Amino acid sequence: MFGTLRFRLTALFLVVVLVFGLVSVVLAVRLFQDVTRGESVRELEREARGIAALYAESALRSSDEGASAPEFAAEKLELATGDTLFYVGASLFPGQQFGLTRIPRSALGDVQLARDEQVTFEFTPPEEKRPFLAAAQPVQLVEGTEPFGWLIVAKPVAELRAQWVTLLERLAIALSIGVLLAVILFWWLSRRLTEPVLALMRATDHVAAGRYDVEIPETRGSDEIALLSSRFRGMVEELAQAEKVKRSFLMSVSHELRTPLTAIRGHVEAIREGIVSEPDQVQASLDIVVAETDRLDRLVGDVLDLAKLQAHRFTVRHEEVDMGRVLDQAYGAFAEEARRREIHYALETNGEAPVIVSDGDRVLQVISNLLSNAFRWTPDGGRIELQLAVANGAMAVDVVDSGPGIPAEQHERIFDAFISQDANGTGLGLPIARELALALGGRVELDSEIGRGSRFRLVLPVVRASA
Repeated sequence: MFGTLRFRLTALFLVVVLVFGLVSVVLAVRLFQDVTRGESVRELEREARGIAALYAESALRSSDEGASAPEFAAEKLELATGDTLFYVGASLFPGQQFGLTRIPRSALGDVQLARDEQVTFEFTPPEEKRPFLAAAQPVQLVEGTEPFGWLIVAKPVAELRAQWVTLLERLAIALSIGVLLAVILFWWLSRRLTEPVLALMRATDHVAAGRYDVEIPETRGSDEIALLSSRFRGMVEELAQAEKVKRSFLMSVSHELRTPLTAIRGHVEAIREGIVSEPDQVQASLDIVVAETDRLDRLVGDVLDLAKLQAHRFTVRHEEVDMGRVLDQAYGAFAEEARRREIHYALETNGEAPVIVSDGDRVLQVISNLLSNAFRWTPDGGRIELQLAVANGAMAVDVVDSGPGIPAEQHERIFDAFISQDANGTGLGLPIARELALALGGRVELDSEIGRGSRFRLVLPVVRASA
C-alpha cells in the first residue's frame, strides 16, 4: 500500500498542503503580531498623551488658582484603560502621589526619554517579572518647557502574546480540518486517477500472457489517462489483429507447404514400393516431384520475401535502371506462353523509356508478378498488354488483361497473403508486388470490373541518374 501510486500521490499532496498551510499560518501570525503590536502602541500613545495632559492641566490649574490639587486616583484610570501607570521624574503635586507608581529612571535601563516627544519601549518594572510594552509621554505645564517627568502607560507583553496564541490555536484547528478534508478529497481523486492506470496494468498482464480479449474500460475526458487508455486499446486491437493474421499466415503456410510435400512423398513412396515400375510412369512421377520441388522452392522464397518486406528488413539497392530493358526482359519471359496459348500479347511505350535510380531486380520482380497474375487469369485467346507511360515526375507500368475481372469488394482482399482462387497459385504474388512497390517508394493500383478484365498499375517516382 505504501508503495502504490495512489498513496504516494496522496502523501505528496498532503505534504504540499501542510507546507503551504504552515507557511500561511506563520505569515498570518506574524502579520497579526505586527498589527496587534502596532494597535497596542498607538493605543498606549493616545492614553499616555491624554493622561499626561490631564495631570499637567490639573497641576497648572491648581498652581494658578492656589488651590489644592484635584483628587483623582490613578487606580481609576488604570481600571478605565486596563493599563498600568508609572511616573518618572519630579512630583507634579508635592506631597501627593494620587496612586501613581513612581519608578527611578534607572529602572528603564538604556531607554532614552525625550523632552518633547513620546518614546515607546519594552521594560521590566521593579518588583515585576514580566516585560511590559510602554509609551512614555513628557509632562509639561507649558509646551516646550522642561518636563517635570514622564508619564508611562504600559501593558504586559503577555497580553499581546495571548492574543496571537489564541489566533494560532484557531488557525491550527482550521488547518487540521482543512488537511483532513484535503486528504479525504484527494484520496477520492487519486482513486479516480489511479483506477484507470490499475485497469491498464491488469490489461497489460493479460496481453503479456497472450490474451487479447481483455476489456479496457472507457475513460471520459481528453486528459493523458484517457489518451493512454485509447492508445492502449488501439494497440491491443492491432496486436489481436496481428495475432490473428499470424495464425492465419502459419495455417496457410502449413497448408501450402503440405500440398507439394504430400505430392512428393506420394510419388517417391510409389517408386520405392514398386507401385510405379514402368519407365514412363517413373519418369512422369519424377517430373511431378521436380515440379513440386520447384513450387516448394518458390513458395519458401516468396514467404521469406514477404516476411522481410513486412518486417521492413528488406534491402533495396539504388542503381541506374533502364526501364526499356526491364520491360523487354519482363515481356520476353512470358512471350512463349502467350504464343502457346494464342494470347494477344503486346508491349506499348509512350515515348522513350526513362533511366531511373531504383532496384532493377525488384522492379522486374513486381512487373513479373503482375504479368504472372494476368496470364493465370486470362483465358486462351485473350489479350494482355504491357504499357509504359511517364508524366508529372512519375512512371506508370500497366498490365492490362481480358480476364474475368475482380469484384469491387475483393480489390483489397486479393493483396492479402495466400488469398487466391487459383488452385495452382500460392496467393503471394500480388502481396509481394504491393510490398515491393512500397519499399521502392511507389504503389500498386487496381482498376477492374466484372467481365471487363483488370488493369494493375505500378507507379514509381522518376528519380533520374545524376550526370
